[in-house]
Amino acid sequence: MHPHHSQVSVVVIGYDDAAHVADAVRSALAQGPAVREVLAVDDCSTDGSADLLERMAADEPRLRVIRRQVNSGGCGTPRNDGIEAAAAPYVMFLDSDDVLPPDAVDRLLGAAMEHDAQVTAGLCVRRELPSGRETPWQPELYTKPAVLARPSRLTRLVHDTLCVNKLYRTDFLREHGIRFPDGRFPYEDFVFTARTLAAAPRMALIPDTVYVWHVRRSAARLSISLDRADIGNWRARTQAHQLSYDILLGAGEKQLARAARARFLDHSLRMYARELDQRGAEYRREWWTLTRAYLETFDAADFALAPAPGRVVARVILASAEPRDVPRLKELAARPARLAPPYARAADGTPVWSADLPEVPLDHLLERPLHLLPAAVDAELRPHARETVLRLRLHELYGRLEEAGPNAVDVEFTHRDNGRVGLTRTASLAAEPEFDSWVADVPLNLDELGSGTWDLRLRLCFRDGTSRETTAHAVTGPGLLRRSAVPSTRHGLLLVQPYATHAGALAVRLAPGWRGLTDVVTRRVKRLLHR
Repeated sequence: MHPHHSQVSVVVIGYDDAAHVADAVRSALAQGPAVREVLAVDDCSTDGSADLLERMAADEPRLRVIRRQVNSGGCGTPRNDGIEAAAAPYVMFLDSDDVLPPDAVDRLLGAAMEHDAQVTAGLCVRRELPSGRETPWQPELYTKPAVLARPSRLTRLVHDTLCVNKLYRTDFLREHGIRFPDGRFPYEDFVFTARTLAAAPRMALIPDTVYVWHVRRSAARLSISLDRADIGNWRARTQAHQLSYDILLGAGEKQLARAARARFLDHSLRMYARELDQRGAEYRREWWTLTRAYLETFDAADFALAPAPGRVVARVILASAEPRDVPRLKELAARPARLAPPYARAADGTPVWSADLPEVPLDHLLERPLHLLPAAVDAELRPHARETVLRLRLHELYGRLEEAGPNAVDVEFTHRDNGRVGLTRTASLAAEPEFDSWVADVPLNLDELGSGTWDLRLRLCFRDGTSRETTAHAVTGPGLLRRSAVPSTRHGLLLVQPYATHAGALAVRLAPGWRGLTDVVTRRVKRLLHR
């Protein structure tokens, strides 16, 4: 018998997801003989999901359906049910709207058995639907195989808060009492991961893709990770972060606990700060108050570990009792970070956030490598019948850019869905000393792009041969981000819509021809009806 035979229980959880749960179960069963059983835990669905699973189980002896009689309100309790019911030596988790790629279980199990690992982890990819665009989750952790005697050997592990891209020894989870928070507890993965790391397992990491996380932004019911418009989501996230920190610190894993706080500053804080200008005034005030209260529990060492953008955002929030500088914080929270003007200095000449917040220093900018500077570029796309022009303005940054000598900018438009580069240009940057900036006017032929959504990427080139890759801030104002139709030699007509992304960067939607114009109007009506 093959050594991988009948070694893994796959726990699939679902609630009212009849449209997708069968695909999830099939992807688990398709892993082959290594899967002893698929435990489909239905959390008291009302859409016929459980009956669908029962019908599948009638033809598949490895599928066992566990029907909860009362809805738990979250993901933790059904997963705990699966841990308790698992009969195999190893267990892993799968959500009803995601899938396991081929050979995922074999690859995880092979590494687990070879290295006697209690936890084995692989790469997860986020797949945007319906476009199919894939983004790896925490790829830095999974560039090559690794074996860790304990998690503290690699503190970046706290950045991978997912439970679904990992294979666990069942007896390890039971021996240490590692379970998910029960009931309605958003971000239960954070706590489960902290409990797992706190138990100091021997871990194996593999570079293979072992989980496909489906992201459906247009779904009628958004996932917890996407449904961030309510302040309760942020409150739950900070509570989960705090509990995770307490778990790690209580287990004596001080380095991991500090790394978890650095992750909060670099990931969660920046993500929500980028969206803050989309929320109402009441939300912003409550968010600001909650965030200040949480940040006040951090100490200097917690801040020191975090990358500069998140650290500065946090210090601005701590320095002000009321929300302020929200558009500028959004720019700094972007990836890559962009520090928009004004560029103030303290009385001693030290760079600071603003003249009235000198307690937020920016002196790190004087020493930061050029390729990591949060250079700010403003962008305006000006579609015209004869020629479309992209105007770029690079702002000086405390003398660092003038010292380096910006001389050119490489422009690239990348398709949002498939990553294809559709248009590239290089333009010279001309100094405008009176405005403390450099400008470039880049002529574009949008026919080269065609339909779809295109993101603008820049590479700033300096006199000494160094460069900085960044995005550009979309300048707003009368007539700047309006939809326009321009003649096209290729399509007859091209509908052009420049817009600012959630992070404030310039992007453009293009719809060629009269049919494209109709499609755009139709999609717009559907979005309005959905809202």
